[in-house]
Amino acid sequence: MQELGLAATELGSDGYLPSDPCELREVCARYDLEMIGGFVPVVLHDPAQRDASLAAAERAAALMGGAGGHLFITSMVTSFDWAPRLEIDAAAWDHAAAMLDEIEEIVAAHGMSQAIHPHLGTMIERPSDVKNVLERSQVGWTFDMGHLMIGGYDPVEFLADARDRIAHVHLKDVRLDLAAPVLRGEQSIMQGVQNGMFCPMGDGDVPVAEVVTELERSGYDGWYVLEQDAAISDGEPAPGEGPKVDVLRSIEYLRAINAEFTAGQKAS
Repeated sequence: MQELGLAATELGSDGYLPSDPCELREVCARYDLEMIGGFVPVVLHDPAQRDASLAAAERAAALMGGAGGHLFITSMVTSFDWAPRLEIDAAAWDHAAAMLDEIEEIVAAHGMSQAIHPHLGTMIERPSDVKNVLERSQVGWTFDMGHLMIGGYDPVEFLADARDRIAHVHLKDVRLDLAAPVLRGEQSIMQGVQNGMFCPMGDGDVPVAEVVTELERSGYDGWYVLEQDAAISDGEPAPGEGPKVDVLRSIEYLRAINAEFTAGQKAS
């Protein structure tokens, strides 16, 4: 990340970075990376999982907040082992909204704010799921354009519907043809990633340039986090190979968008 000029990172999967706040802060400082925060799966719709979910939120907020993180990215999973998405009733959505309020209090105590994340394979996958939360809660949103696109919510439309709710941005492009078997339940998310479902910026079906340009025009001033999902199953890639190649392509694509936007601003 440092070699590629990235200035910050999210926590990532368990075990990727240290689980002690002091160690985490030291590792980030060593590589000149700001700790933004991270993705935390919790079960919000099921009252039986309330205590476990709040405890998970407390642990994650203590770690990330203790390392200087400021953003708690909530993912509403079906279960902690990522069971398939369920259809739930209005009472369950109401409970989920109340849980978001409780989590907001927890993360605020650690100097963080919350932004809920739509995600393939979770309870917030489709436009109706997104709207159920938008209508019931004032929680901020992680605008993940790739996951919204897979679920059938055009990210340009989401911008029009909920621009004032966006607290964070995940840059992700996706090939919808490769995502379709995952959405139908015929493949796991991991299989989809291995097949190239999440591709470098500009290679997929997400209107990345249009979305980023509109965010900039609207005055968005938060982080853009490049999520270049990869599944490394054959050991460490050779030097100069692996996910780094796709990340570099994505960075170059985003720089071109930025250059075009900046030129347009100067011209106007």
